[in-house]
Amino acid sequence: MQRLRSRLIVRYLLERSRGFCTSSDKIVASVVFERLRVVIPKPDPAVYTFQEFKFNWQNQFRRRYPDEFLDIAKNRAKGEYQMDYVPAPRITEADKNNDRKSLYRALDKKLYRLIFGKPFGTPSDKPVWHFPEKVYDSEPTLRKCAESALKSVLGDLTHTYFVGNAPMAHMVLQPTEETPDLPSYKRFFFKCSVVAASKYNISNCQDFVWVAKDELLEFFPEQAEFFNKMIISRESLTPQKE
Repeated sequence: MQRLRSRLIVRYLLERSRGFCTSSDKIVASVVFERLRVVIPKPDPAVYTFQEFKFNWQNQFRRRYPDEFLDIAKNRAKGEYQMDYVPAPRITEADKNNDRKSLYRALDKKLYRLIFGKPFGTPSDKPVWHFPEKVYDSEPTLRKCAESALKSVLGDLTHTYFVGNAPMAHMVLQPTEETPDLPSYKRFFFKCSVVAASKYNISNCQDFVWVAKDELLEFFPEQAEFFNKMIISRESLTPQKE
């Protein structure tokens, strides 16, 4: 169903650009490349207080087992294999050094990768921070275009996973009074996740960073509301539109 939906979107946009409509908008596929959480986030203080109250309340009514039964259970556990559990640190060296090139930071948050370069539609020749992207050319689907965009930066897609065939959101960008010479275009965002990797060999860009959601919004002050909604509602089947 998602593959069919992606093909219908591409077909519709291609028909518009081939003369079925007066619009000649370009189509750009961007990749929101994310690293999922490594550790469980700490609960909110209000949630922790409620969980503690619930535990103490349930203990008042729990069944009391005979001491003989508990002694038998303890004796059975003796001599069995035991593993020393050492919890992973929440604060890493990358956190202490604010190393945004490392994936081993902000373990209780999702990280998103941004690259520094010249995306399509930039009003000047100066490089800016943006998601990996590619202008749609002759790929069979829009997702294939997104895969090409990410592959051009990573080199291969071995440790990546694209979630679905349809974009998670899109925005329409039009020329403004300040930039009347810029073309109008549509940018579609595809979600992709890090899979079993702690480092990537990034190329074809001047710089890159891995940032959390609150840090990401600082890079896009004018579009912060759109990206905030896109990240929050990324599981929605309806693409977000600016």
